[in-house]
Amino acid sequence: MDIEPWLQGLGLERYVPAFRDNDIDAEVLPKLTADDLIGLGVTSIGHRRKLLDAIATFAAEGPATTAKAAPPDAPASACAERRQLTVLFCDLAGSTALSSRLDPEDLREVLGAYHKAVAEVVAGFGGYVAKYMGDGVLVYFGYPRAHEDDAERAVRAGLALAERIGRLEGGPGALASRIGIATGLVVVGDLVGTGEAQERGVVGETPNLAARLQEKAPANGVIIAEATRRLVGNLFEYLDLGTSEIKGLEAPVAVWQVLRPGIVGSRFEAMRSSSLSPLVGRDAEMELLLRRWERAKEGEGQIVLISGEPGIGKSRLIAALQERLSSEPHIGLRYFCSLHHCDDDQGWVHYLGRLAIAASGRNPGVDHGPHA
Repeated sequence: MDIEPWLQGLGLERYVPAFRDNDIDAEVLPKLTADDLIGLGVTSIGHRRKLLDAIATFAAEGPATTAKAAPPDAPASACAERRQLTVLFCDLAGSTALSSRLDPEDLREVLGAYHKAVAEVVAGFGGYVAKYMGDGVLVYFGYPRAHEDDAERAVRAGLALAERIGRLEGGPGALASRIGIATGLVVVGDLVGTGEAQERGVVGETPNLAARLQEKAPANGVIIAEATRRLVGNLFEYLDLGTSEIKGLEAPVAVWQVLRPGIVGSRFEAMRSSSLSPLVGRDAEMELLLRRWERAKEGEGQIVLISGEPGIGKSRLIAALQERLSSEPHIGLRYFCSLHHCDDDQGWVHYLGRLAIAASGRNPGVDHGPHA
């Protein structure tokens, strides 16, 4: 049994490197305890509970039946899906020269360290390593598990990979990578090949585009296509490379090199233009917020929690409230959680409390008791 697809099926693929590094296989898995999971880095109680329940099921029923390879003339697997996928293609720069100056056993160790680094970084950002091709690695963001920010995850993973691989030793000097990222519609999930060569194939031009962009990237550089650039907005700093002819594509493609994460006031501002569309259908919610604001100004401390599914307008509502209060004296404090360092990425929480303290004439740096 391969532990990686088992963890991916639970949505816990981030722990694949830890399980692999500690030689957890089908024989060891049923014997794991809660303390063992903590030792593996599973600090979330929810994740430990999910793993322990799955381990108990595994021990009772045995490993799930592995899908058999379809015969050559069989139709495509029914599990194939049409999805928007962000594909990252990573390749070692100067790999030919590297192989010529290193002994094959030394080269094997270098590639092993390189593959391990890629697996750990990709798992940390919720990606899926689809295929190792010598010194090339094909990675999917959006399959098998999709996130609302897969394009951003891919770009952050690309920057992290360039930094991590650049610290690896490759004989007389450090290694360097080239990374290309593209986003588009594909059909993904068909089982391709047999035996150890079996993999989940992807059909569409997106993987080819990512591979071609990688060829144009400088050493330790990350190149993205136009569709990815639109999705990540101003979350990063870019170098506009203009348009580029891509082999196999009829029209030139606009490309950018990602330099570093951007410095922005908030994700909401980074992902949108400076002008916002009018707020529609939120009169009741706005009236509620303004009533709480009036109470806060009278000295009665208020906290408002706004929660809901991604994309329903929570941040837009907060922006509208800030506009309404712009002419009134107040102090606004904003804090933002990271999407990539949390146990559950199910939405956003906004707190409005300290905002109201200064409006009532109190010093926000002084403890005024329960109403503060």
